[in-house]
Amino acid sequence: MLILAQAITKSFGPVKVLRGADLQINEGDRIGLIGLNGAGKSTFLKILLGEIKPDTGELVRRTDKIGYLQQFAESSSSVTVREVLHRPYGHIESVEIRMHELDDMMTSGKDIDWNAVAAEYSDLETQLAKFKVQDEDKLARSLEKVGLSVDLMDRDMESLSGGERTKVMISRILVQAEECDLLVMDEPTSHLDIVTVEWLEDYIIKTHCAVLVISHDRYFLDKIATRMVEISGGKTREYKGNYTDFVDKKTMDVERMQKEYEKYANKKKHEEEVIDQMIRDCKYLSSHKSRERTAAKMEVKDRPEDVKDISVRMQSVQKSGKNVFLAHDLTVAYGDDVVLKNVEIDIQKSDKIGVFGGNGEGKSTLIKALLGQIPSTGELWLAPGAKMGYYSQHHEGLDLMLTAEEQLVHVVGSDRRGDARAMLSKLLLEGDDVEKPMKMLSGGQRAKVALSLLLLNGTNLLILDEPTNYLDIPAKNAMEAALEEYDGTVMVITHDRYFLDNICTRVIEVKDHTAITYAGNYSDMKAHEKPNTVILEAEEFRVLTPFTEWVTRKKFSKGDKVMIVPAEMKNYQTAFDQGKLKSTGNKRKITVPVVLDDSASKESTFTIHRSNS
Repeated sequence: MLILAQAITKSFGPVKVLRGADLQINEGDRIGLIGLNGAGKSTFLKILLGEIKPDTGELVRRTDKIGYLQQFAESSSSVTVREVLHRPYGHIESVEIRMHELDDMMTSGKDIDWNAVAAEYSDLETQLAKFKVQDEDKLARSLEKVGLSVDLMDRDMESLSGGERTKVMISRILVQAEECDLLVMDEPTSHLDIVTVEWLEDYIIKTHCAVLVISHDRYFLDKIATRMVEISGGKTREYKGNYTDFVDKKTMDVERMQKEYEKYANKKKHEEEVIDQMIRDCKYLSSHKSRERTAAKMEVKDRPEDVKDISVRMQSVQKSGKNVFLAHDLTVAYGDDVVLKNVEIDIQKSDKIGVFGGNGEGKSTLIKALLGQIPSTGELWLAPGAKMGYYSQHHEGLDLMLTAEEQLVHVVGSDRRGDARAMLSKLLLEGDDVEKPMKMLSGGQRAKVALSLLLLNGTNLLILDEPTNYLDIPAKNAMEAALEEYDGTVMVITHDRYFLDNICTRVIEVKDHTAITYAGNYSDMKAHEKPNTVILEAEEFRVLTPFTEWVTRKKFSKGDKVMIVPAEMKNYQTAFDQGKLKSTGNKRKITVPVVLDDSASKESTFTIHRSNS
């Protein structure tokens, strides 16, 4: 056990954020922490890290070796990338802190053992010089692993893009991880491209550290989580498995709680009616009191939390022609710097197109070229009947000095004030939040205002740039449901693979100065890239006694965890018979390479071919 939190409460003024949150983090855990925006996830995380104290509850922390990736990457102009990579838990910083302490001792004028202090200071100087030489190579490798150049080492964090800053923070995690027992990450996939996110997933799965992640990235949580913890109403509820398992189990959990509450409420009502009748029939006797005592001892069942569903509709105006966008031999260049070359795109009515690719590959450039916002060469055609709505990830079109309601009224007119208020309410933006200047709203709340503008203006073509950034999972689900019903054409830039899978009929990958179109969604494309794989459900087992699995000749040590698919169970039968493996109860889907057997039989078979790790 690394951290144990029990019955944690925390209030800020009259607002109770946590009302009894529990969590135990053990070695090897990979925990996804989820909840609505403002549910208290980051507050709970800071309590676990010891950055703030709980009002009540018990917190036991048995390790200080914790790596922390904060939600918002550091952006100070006075801090270089090298300085960020060294802190806050690096051994270089520890040596420098001790040297400052010795400096203070020597300048204080107090009676000290000068020989001992001087000797320790000299040793620390030698250590510091050695560490800096050793760490320079480690820092460079950590940057390269996340796709950053070592040339950034002495750049100020302020000069980097949002994606680059996040990658620097992930690099710092890599530097720390060798000496950590626990990695804590707050929205680590924000601003990362898909390639980097997939690299991070593989890293988390392979690391020896326990991992606690706050994330709204459903695909990411499906890949890495073995336990899910939801914060709702200030309390925590835990579910084994990944995000998909959580959704299934949460649905059954709510149904069970509702039935238990209804049974309890009916029984309580019946008891109260019986007691009232006894009092009326025999008001001078006390026989009803024993019945009251029995009723008072009834186990109280809480009503399931009433979670409002976000339900919105996107209705297109008159339909455009069959072809919406046509681009032939489209090229965009800035001087001699060619960003996109020979791009061929044919977008038709009702298409839902997902655009993805690495940061800096040219996704936004492609959209701007198609919209005619930047110069390009080649042929470009946009349907005359296209009525377009554009959503910017940076929300540049919002006047942050206005309230949410004022912003909508300013665009759609004062005669539609009721429509504006109703749309904000549908997106769960209500009460004081509607009356605040938007500069005081969170990123997720501003995203809902920008989305409201699209919904209130009739369109038949939507161009969306990272629309799911800052949104919590219910809001993402609502947007997906609205876009599925939308009968116009959609083109969306996104790194959200779950979104690409649920919405898109085609995807475009922007890579190596061109744009390649694939039929189907993101998973269809990945399956096309890796045809000799299959996704199977595997069960997790913990190794109780060391052994060797002789088919793959892999050795397992005590405490190791191994994922086994049904077809491989026979390979481990001896270990099962000897009690060397114990199920943890966790299951998740994994991608397994296979060897296809194209025999003369009508049905081809496959053989699993992998090494468990």
